[in-house]
Amino acid sequence: MECYTTCDELRAALAQQRARGRTIGLVPTMGALHEGHLSLVDASLRECDHTVVTIFVNPTQFGPQEDYGRYPRTLEEDLAALAARGAHTVFAPSTEEMYRPGHVTFVEMQGVALPLEGQRRPGHFRGVATIVLKLFTLVLPDRAYFGQKDYQQSLVVRRLVADLNLDVQIRLCPIVRDADGLALSSRNRYLSPQERRQALLLHQALQHVASRVAGGERNCQTLLSEIEALFAAAPGVRLDYASIADPETLAPLERIEGPAVCALAAFVGTTRLIDNTLLAPPQARA
Repeated sequence: MECYTTCDELRAALAQQRARGRTIGLVPTMGALHEGHLSLVDASLRECDHTVVTIFVNPTQFGPQEDYGRYPRTLEEDLAALAARGAHTVFAPSTEEMYRPGHVTFVEMQGVALPLEGQRRPGHFRGVATIVLKLFTLVLPDRAYFGQKDYQQSLVVRRLVADLNLDVQIRLCPIVRDADGLALSSRNRYLSPQERRQALLLHQALQHVASRVAGGERNCQTLLSEIEALFAAAPGVRLDYASIADPETLAPLERIEGPAVCALAAFVGTTRLIDNTLLAPPQARA
């Protein structure tokens, strides 16, 4: 496994891979890797000849009151995990390498970037779209791998690719959860043991909605009110938002008549977590 820290080194190394006719898979991360990230690496290794993992805590996707300064940075452990998994190339640049002096160019997006996380974290998807476009132009991947846990982010990236005519296939991989259902997240490291138990409410609320839909409930306001009640009754956990929306546009739904996504964000203590599940009502009986 090779590790590069400059754009020029990375470009030169990957040009050699492309010259040999090898397909390139990209797994963009902010490090502090867990099995969720590594499942994306596994998917790339299965589908591509050469897998590139990027590790970069992107400052432009954090708000001024968010956790950029304390976001976990575990580069040595990450490199060891990636080497054990079989990744071929790691790109771990400095902030100065990715945002050189005088940097003034950013990607502004509308549509799927505006609701939910876009509303709660102004500027977040501006930073996400900008760094993803930078990485796509550096790596020129055939395929790029993203996790369903950041579902809205995956829609933003797909829209970016479509609107800018980028030649890359976006792969969405399933959420990886601990045995008790908590979605893996680098921010889970912030949780105390008690908060870790309280955080299970996110998955439990999603399971509740999925069960109700499977049982025939179609009214979204009814389901959202039930989510709110679950959180209101739970100590130490505060619901930030709950949404049941069209899985392609994130437009809120009144009734579930076809595929939908239920997305949540909540504070567990001071840690903000997100989770989601895809919903598909059973076919109406003849």
